[in-house]
Amino acid sequence: MASSPQYSSSAPKADDEAVSHEEIYDQLLQVVSTYPTAPSSIGRPYTHHPDGWYAFTPAVVNAMVIKRHLKARDTDVFLATFPKSGTTWLKALLFATLRRTADGPALTPLAAHSPHQLIPFLEVQVFSNGRIPDLSSLPAPRVLMTHIPSRSLPESVTASGCKVVYLCRDPKDCFVSLWHFWNRFTPLPWDLGEAFQQFCDGVSLFGPFWEHVLGYWRWHVERPEQVLFLTYEELAADTVGQLRRLAAFVGCPFTAEEREARVDREIVEACAMESLAGLEVNRSGKTAMTETSVANNIFFRRGVVGDWKNHLTPEMARRIDEISESKFRGTGLALTPATAEQN
Repeated sequence: MASSPQYSSSAPKADDEAVSHEEIYDQLLQVVSTYPTAPSSIGRPYTHHPDGWYAFTPAVVNAMVIKRHLKARDTDVFLATFPKSGTTWLKALLFATLRRTADGPALTPLAAHSPHQLIPFLEVQVFSNGRIPDLSSLPAPRVLMTHIPSRSLPESVTASGCKVVYLCRDPKDCFVSLWHFWNRFTPLPWDLGEAFQQFCDGVSLFGPFWEHVLGYWRWHVERPEQVLFLTYEELAADTVGQLRRLAAFVGCPFTAEEREARVDREIVEACAMESLAGLEVNRSGKTAMTETSVANNIFFRRGVVGDWKNHLTPEMARRIDEISESKFRGTGLALTPATAEQN
């Protein structure tokens, strides 16, 4: 099982400092243990964060540690998604783009490490298991990934002016992908109707979905120079064009020479779902998370737009669309049913 290369060089902590960190986690755990809970699909409850979202207890504790102790820099790049919105794809694309050199894109690390090892999750890999890492020695730009809703991020993220990239997805496809994902962790398939009801009620990992999306959308509207808002459907329909947009936003645009040499297209081809899923590291490797190691292959399924049509009834689809229309009314954001026809 490989570690996260980006963070493997962090200096070890002295024993007294490690104890102090554990005490911080223990104190927060005592507080979090008093929060309301809700049932989840895998036999353990979600904890309801005071900011209105759900996650398993360790992730809630870790998010609170992150808010208190992570200091963002103006050179940082934060990636944010709701779970199962194209996170693995976005990580691979951005890693290969940001770490490219005059010799071409950074594809060799992608062949040896999962995207979740190259750009680990803050709340389940970096700040976890009683650890408050020293990230000060990481070279700029530090690339930091999270599912944490915008309102629960450290204040320094907004204040620093660092770049934030948010990727969202049609909630129908997002729900179906999330349902398939959780079924990898249960002995019996999770009833689709029960899962659907929970999702619509907002009881899902880092959900409610709509509030998660709206938090980052409003931030983008207020500070478009700081927050880039992408959709999975846009990325699927024009991956090269959206990658160029992403690269320019984070300050490393593709030059005319690179475009002529097809460097951007090489990255797109190497980071395509079928390319990543076929790599040995993603077929048989594992990635360490908060409490266990997770098989890399569970992060790869179909990755297509509109797969919800194979699972949801017309009534289910209509209900999600109605919730979206109601939640997003007056915000300028429209994740319309038409987006499901693009692939």
